[in-house]
Amino acid sequence: MPSLEALTRDAVALANGQAATAEVARQMQICNACRYCETFCAVFPAMTRRLEFSVSDAHYLANLCHNCGACLHACQYAPPHEFAVNVPQAMAQVRQQTYAEYAWPAPLGALYRRNGVTLALATATAGSLALFLVLLLAARGSLFHPPLAGNFYAIFPHNVLITMFGLAFAWAVLALAIGAMRFWRGQAPGAVSGASAAEAARHALALTYLDGGHGDGCNESDDRFTLARRQFHHFTFYGFMLCFASTCVATLYHYVFAQPAPYPVTSLPVLLGTAGGIGLLVGPAGLLWLHLRRHPSHGDPRQRAMDRGFMVLLLATSLTGLLLLALRDTRAMGLLLAIHLATVLALFLTLPYGKFAHAVYRGAALLKWAVERRQPNRLQLGSD
Repeated sequence: MPSLEALTRDAVALANGQAATAEVARQMQICNACRYCETFCAVFPAMTRRLEFSVSDAHYLANLCHNCGACLHACQYAPPHEFAVNVPQAMAQVRQQTYAEYAWPAPLGALYRRNGVTLALATATAGSLALFLVLLLAARGSLFHPPLAGNFYAIFPHNVLITMFGLAFAWAVLALAIGAMRFWRGQAPGAVSGASAAEAARHALALTYLDGGHGDGCNESDDRFTLARRQFHHFTFYGFMLCFASTCVATLYHYVFAQPAPYPVTSLPVLLGTAGGIGLLVGPAGLLWLHLRRHPSHGDPRQRAMDRGFMVLLLATSLTGLLLLALRDTRAMGLLLAIHLATVLALFLTLPYGKFAHAVYRGAALLKWAVERRQPNRLQLGSD
């Protein structure tokens, strides 16, 4: 039976969630009357299709928002005006509700409350590191060893790594997919056409709505427009995809061409992995730098620990991977390998329950908008 403390915590969370969705509805009604920001991003033309805003509408618009800040800096009703319109902050608070409500398994949605995600990141990283250090000591009897010509499998057997990381990655994909499907069922947007799917993919891959609606970018710490966050997001995303491509090519080499690792520095898996690692170094470092300098009215201050924790974990993953590549022929290879594998495992285990979830729900929201904008706008309050 749940404790009184747990019941109280759930009641407070429910009340906070209702207040956050009500605040989004209030601000959207003001914005509907103004519509100055209608061309900034997809949120505002989607808003004009509604006179009232349900919980599902609030979740949809919150995930359609890219938190670029342009509307806040342009708004005549922003604080200290009595209307206190701050769309990026209101949307950020509702986005966290989305992650908590649709998380699978449902009890893990509680991680999004009380900085649970930050604690989970730290616990997963520490636990993974302890595991691999124990395996290293069991395999070599020491944290250091004679050079092994970069042969990782001389320390951790290939089948052990494949099983461990395959299960962790499959769990992350399954949890994110179930969460996205639950979100999608609650939206009921209608049939998805090839054109709408292609449009949503284009906007997601190009980060279209981080250009501020005019191509000059968004606002970070002041009223100056900048494309920096869009560019650092691209470094992060495409760096991740290059690392994934490296893993896929290495799998092909291993199983199809019977060429197990280690691979030469000039081989395709290493070149892809190196390029991806550099992207994952530049991107998260830049995003963290912007996050530390960003205007305090942007986003939800309660989520900063979660956001920064994820950026630091991405940085640690790329940095340890590049160090491992540079020093793989030394006595420290086993220790560096253990540290790198620990950060990767922690990343996989926490993907569905941290900042990464925003990419999945934002993609779903972009797809709904691509579907919705092809349907008649019965209110005729704005143009698409």
